[in-house]
Amino acid sequence: MRFDMHCHTKEGSLDGKVTLAEQIALLKKKGYQGILITDHNSHNGYRYYLKHRNNPEFQDFTVLKGIEYDTIDAGHILVIMPEYIKLPLLELRGLPVGILAEIVHFFGGILGPAHPCGEKYLSLCNTRRFRKNPSILRLFDFMETFNACESPKSNAEAAALAKQHQLPGFGGSDTHKADGTGFGYTDFPEDIFSESDLIRYIRSKRPVTSSGDYYHGTTKERIGSLNNILVYSFWFYNKAASLPRFFKRRLALQEYHRLTEKAS
Repeated sequence: MRFDMHCHTKEGSLDGKVTLAEQIALLKKKGYQGILITDHNSHNGYRYYLKHRNNPEFQDFTVLKGIEYDTIDAGHILVIMPEYIKLPLLELRGLPVGILAEIVHFFGGILGPAHPCGEKYLSLCNTRRFRKNPSILRLFDFMETFNACESPKSNAEAAALAKQHQLPGFGGSDTHKADGTGFGYTDFPEDIFSESDLIRYIRSKRPVTSSGDYYHGTTKERIGSLNNILVYSFWFYNKAASLPRFFKRRLALQEYHRLTEKAS
C-alpha cells in the first residue's frame, strides 16, 4: 500500500489550504491507498474525517490519525497513536521531546522527527537539544527521510542518519496546498488499515520504501533569503504559544504520572 505520510488539512491546520476530501481525491488519482493526517498540534482534520467517514469520497481509502507535534526543544515530531487511545495532551504543544517520547511509548504509540535535517528550530538535527545529546535518536521509532518540501541535501542527510541508526524511513509531501499533494510517498508491502497495523509493522522492523518528487511551490522558495526571518520568528512563536497551555499541560502530566504509578 502506498501512503502519503505527512499531510496537513484545511480542517486541522491553520496554514492548511486543501481540504481532506480534495487531498484524498488527488491521492487516489496518483495511485495512493492511504494518508496519514499530520496536522499541527491538532486532531481536528481527523475528527472531520470521523464525522464524515461514510461519505462516498472517503470510501476505499485508508485514513490514519497522526499529529505533527511542536516540542519546546527538538522541533517538529510526528506522532502516531493506536486508534483506541485519546490523548488531549498531544494537542497542547510545548512538551520537551524526552517527556513526549515517554508518554507516547507508555500508551503504545510511535514517534519520529519530521524533516530532521531541515530548518533551524523546526528540525531535530538543527536544535541545541540534539547537538548537546545526539543519543536522543534512540527515543524514536522512525524518521522522515523524504519530505517533498525539503532540499535533496536535507533528505539525503536524514536518510543517512536513519540508516546509521536502523530506523525506518517515511516519505511524505508535507503538503499544505492542493498542488503539493502526493509528492512524497511511503510504500508498505503489507496491508495497513489502522493505526495499530502501522505501529505493529514499524515495530516489527519490516521493510519500508520511501521517495517522491520535490515540490517547488513552498513559501521558503518563493521568498528566498527572507525565509530566515520566518525561521527565527518561529522560535519566538513556539515559546509564546506554549505559555498559555502551561497549566493544561501540567494537569495532563499529573494525570499521566498517576496512571504510570498505578500501572507500576
